[in-house]
Amino acid sequence: MNIDCYLSEHCGSYHELRENLGIALKELGIRTEPAFHWISYDEAVALDIKGSPTIRINGTDLVVMPGSPGIT
Repeated sequence: MNIDCYLSEHCGSYHELRENLGIALKELGIRTEPAFHWISYDEAVALDIKGSPTIRINGTDLVVMPGSPGIT
């Protein structure tokens, strides 16, 4: 299982996200290390990311967000 987390360069969610993912993965018995990526607005548009943080499991968004791609 691949877990990719995309965050804007100014997103303050990193520590809380990392902690919560670690707890959830442990409780589910899943042994994988999430990858964290800090991205720019242009990278978000290119990757069709619509919010920060965005979590993708095996390339699929965990939560589908409406709207245009891009992050602030």
